[in-house]
Amino acid sequence: MQQSDVMADPQVLAEGLATTGYLSDEGLATITWLAHTLQRPLLLEGEPGTGKTALAEALAQLRGIPLVRLQCYEGIEASQALYDWDFPRQILHLRVVEAAAMADPDRKVGDVAELEHELFDERFLQSRPVLRALQEAPCVLLVDEIDRADDEFEAFLLEVLSSWSVSIPELGTIRATEPPLVVLTSNRTRELHDALKRRCLYHWIEHPGMDRELAIVRTRLPEVDERLAAEVVGVVQRLRAEADLVKPPGVAETLDWARALHALGASTLDPQVAAATLGAAVKYREDADRIRASLDRMLAG
Repeated sequence: MQQSDVMADPQVLAEGLATTGYLSDEGLATITWLAHTLQRPLLLEGEPGTGKTALAEALAQLRGIPLVRLQCYEGIEASQALYDWDFPRQILHLRVVEAAAMADPDRKVGDVAELEHELFDERFLQSRPVLRALQEAPCVLLVDEIDRADDEFEAFLLEVLSSWSVSIPELGTIRATEPPLVVLTSNRTRELHDALKRRCLYHWIEHPGMDRELAIVRTRLPEVDERLAAEVVGVVQRLRAEADLVKPPGVAETLDWARALHALGASTLDPQVAAATLGAAVKYREDADRIRASLDRMLAG
């Protein structure tokens, strides 16, 4: 399939994503196709482990373009997303110029303005993820866990997404020749501002149903016994629906649990091996204690 064809329509996109191991539903495939077609950022919210980050990775793989990832965290600043200057190399350049002048006093080294221009040449520029995405487009820019950043960073990001350009005082404006496909993810630890949401297309990713989650496991882990895969998915589905957990397991945890059981040589999920490997599926002590107390019932169901 030609690279231009993989985004022909939502159905073709869904089929293409499936070839990378990412199984999307109709709603997600449609909103992703619209984000590409309308050149709008895509904001994905949902519980951890529902495949938000994996979608960006699958899109980059499907289209054969770079994936540029910006991992957000508390206290992140615009400079850490945009660019920095390579100070050690700039200092080394100054020393080289100084050494050349001392070795040959008659040699014309240049005036201060020329030297300053050399120091802030593009070769000394260290591009951070947002600037890299503008320079390397077409690409997929993944802004992961935007809800962990603060309001100021959110406002900065909104400005970049509105103009697809960055102004660097020493060099001028760098503008993307083609807007990157931007995927923002949020675990909803805080509400994002309406201004950013208005700029984006939005989709809430739910945990998949039984059939689709089983298909994901079978696609991603074909080596896992079919019966074991079905049992793991069945238990995870019941955990989400019935167990009232602090953090229900996501698809990522389902895959980890199935992978762990396969590594142990298990072909079925019995209470003993389930209890021993539960740490692959749940990450809170309270959740693990609650599940162990009802494993027999869940496995019987």
